Amino acid sequence: MKRITYLVLALSLTVFGACTKKAEVAKSKALLVGTDAAYAPFESENAAKEIQGFDIDILKAIAAKAGLELQFINTPWEGLFTQLASGDRDILISAITINDTRKTQMDFSEPYFEAAQLIAVPTKSKVQKLDDLKSLKIGVQTGTTGDDIASKLVGKTNANVKRFEGTPLALQELQNGGVDAVVADNGVINNFQANNNGDFKVISDPSFPKEFYGIAVKKGNKELLDKINKGLAEIKADGTYDRIYQTYFKEKK
Repeated sequence: MKRITYLVLALSLTVFGACTKKAEVAKSKALLVGTDAAYAPFESENAAKEIQGFDIDILKAIAAKAGLELQFINTPWEGLFTQLASGDRDILISAITINDTRKTQMDFSEPYFEAAQLIAVPTKSKVQKLDDLKSLKIGVQTGTTGDDIASKLVGKTNANVKRFEGTPLALQELQNGGVDAVVADNGVINNFQANNNGDFKVISDPSFPKEFYGIAVKKGNKELLDKINKGLAEIKADGTYDRIYQTYFKEKK
């Protein structure tokens, strides 16, 4: 009899706990934001493991205008888009270039940043343009525009394309002599060079197209996308965007 009583009590506590957890989830209005925090100055972790950066401040400012509550979650780049599609993330902001392929998988806000690719090479390198990399070891971050460019240049399965989890790792490998060049976004390369005494030079190739970063939401989530776009327009209009931009890039937009 006592065993039955304990069993009933245990089941009751389990049901109560499950209901409480559901109630807590339902009560929380925080939108889960996925970001790969290894891409300074756009997103990175500080010593306290807090996520910070240009993208973070921009989305926080948008959220303040739109009345949104956010929870940022450090999410590896390789799983970022899958997390959004499955509903495990509500928003993505992670220096994501808007392109036609990605637009079939998710919906993007209006652009919030204009970027370009750069080639980083040792100071004494004779590389002058993208084609000069054809016989060299190229470092890229997996799944990025730099990866796409290198893959188109020499082939996706070419052993000379060295893929890394983050661009800073690729740039460290460049400094260590493990690769001959790195192709990556200008903001990240310039930030690394400024903060790590990078012993390399950067080259811009005229074949590189302009790129625009967007904030991504799940395909069809028009209500959330409209709020983000409205907030983005407001922070651009009142000067908030320009102040954040100047903080990270030391120049006026």
